[in-house]
Amino acid sequence: MAVITLLGIAQDGGRPQPGCVRSCCENLGNEDHRSPVAMSIQTDGGKTLLVEATRDLGRQLRFIGNPSVDHLILTHAHLGHVDGLGLFGRETMSARNIQLHCSPSMKSLVEMTPAWNQLLEQNVFQFASFPRIEIDDVAVEFHQVPHRDELSDTHAIVVRGENKSILFLSDHDTWKETLDAHGCVTIREFLAKLNVDIALLDGTFWSGDELQGRDMNVVPHPTVLETLQRLGMKREEDPQIVFFHLNHTNPLHNLDSEEYRIVTELGWDVGFETQQFIL
Repeated sequence: MAVITLLGIAQDGGRPQPGCVRSCCENLGNEDHRSPVAMSIQTDGGKTLLVEATRDLGRQLRFIGNPSVDHLILTHAHLGHVDGLGLFGRETMSARNIQLHCSPSMKSLVEMTPAWNQLLEQNVFQFASFPRIEIDDVAVEFHQVPHRDELSDTHAIVVRGENKSILFLSDHDTWKETLDAHGCVTIREFLAKLNVDIALLDGTFWSGDELQGRDMNVVPHPTVLETLQRLGMKREEDPQIVFFHLNHTNPLHNLDSEEYRIVTELGWDVGFETQQFIL
């Protein structure tokens, strides 16, 4: 059976975030470090698929024994999800023939970006199947979602194994736009339509009060509070819901916080690095 491992749970800036002098990032020890979101898929046939290429690639691969990466899946072009692409090149890993799965707009961006196009010329990456991937005992599907698409469009992915399936939805603008785009009214209807057993959901901000002096509309994400209000208490038939992609300001990083207690008492979960799911 395929094994999914969460390799990062932080928003693009990681934790601590560069330049942050607030209490959320001050005096953090190594045990408090959190990498930008990424996920590995290890198949029954011994293949390793990596979702997102972060700058913490070395740290994250060590979580799973530092394997060679056979396939790389990119959901969109924002900083934390792609800033590790160069680490696969000559200066570091000197990888070869990694199958790169991404949307046509992300493909065009890779081709037009000199540092990334060079990786194609050096045969580090080869573009491969989209919007569906079938490898050994897993299938991966891309599902487009509304998000700030300045550089590329944005996709959630669903990974289906022999017994279970998991949704990776790290980024989207609003629940209303996402639900409308998929012809759904509620989050439960959306997850049922995707037919998933586990849902990793965008938990960037706990509430709209976190970014002092900044307009939340510049970096839109549904808040955890809104998601909880839409969901309420977990029902027996619900999939497992795990919040991840946490901004450095998000109190859910603190397992002793009132916010963490609220999430877990409602029956939902907060992701952690090295967390595994068997599909």
